[in-house]
Amino acid sequence: MDGLKYHRILLKLSGEAMAGEDGFGIDPQRALDIARRVRNVREMGVDVAIVIGAGNLWRGRVGLNRGMDQATADYMGMLATVMNALALMDALESVDVVTRVQSAIEMRSVAEPYIRRRAIRHLEKGRVVIFGGGTGNPYFTTDTAAALRATEIGAEILIKATKVDGVYDSDPKRNPNAKKFDKITYIDAINQRLQVMDTTALTLCMENKLPILVLNLFDESVLPRAIQGEALGTLVDDD
Repeated sequence: MDGLKYHRILLKLSGEAMAGEDGFGIDPQRALDIARRVRNVREMGVDVAIVIGAGNLWRGRVGLNRGMDQATADYMGMLATVMNALALMDALESVDVVTRVQSAIEMRSVAEPYIRRRAIRHLEKGRVVIFGGGTGNPYFTTDTAAALRATEIGAEILIKATKVDGVYDSDPKRNPNAKKFDKITYIDAINQRLQVMDTTALTLCMENKLPILVLNLFDESVLPRAIQGEALGTLVDDD
């Protein structure tokens, strides 16, 4: 399709994007809504890879607060991301989008092991690839997994889908005077602790010159318009 600014993207979703009204569990209708948005982008001719979190199923800090070993809590979170990945795969295939799940933690009965070249080949064939299992290592977030996988597959941009329309200097739900950034540098995002992504993920994107775009996932028109180059959300870049 002509007019595309980005031809290969990595979409970072929070686990909460899949949750029901109470913020927990997997809501099939939410998964289907996301699947339709992804299908629309895929039909534009864009290669789409996805990393999804697990906050709707497991919050590691809850375990930590009760004395759980952090590595154990992190591994539980990684397993939960695979559950979300499988649910999203099912929703995508229900709307005729061929999808593959690759996991950094091997579980061959339900997902392919993560192999970079195979993932790229899936994208080249028009399949959506969902990366589960985080990085496969404790102490790293799914933000870092998204930055790592985006770099590995040659994504042109990492799109972080949220419930707000960009990055603000404070919580816009609590502060009606919060200022929205149309564009910000990696360094400023880190120094101002804006919580775009964690510091490790931001640094990885900065070192590999991978731009980050923060958008409102729940505005159906935003993602296709942004991929065509319209200035929406907040762009985190070097300039």
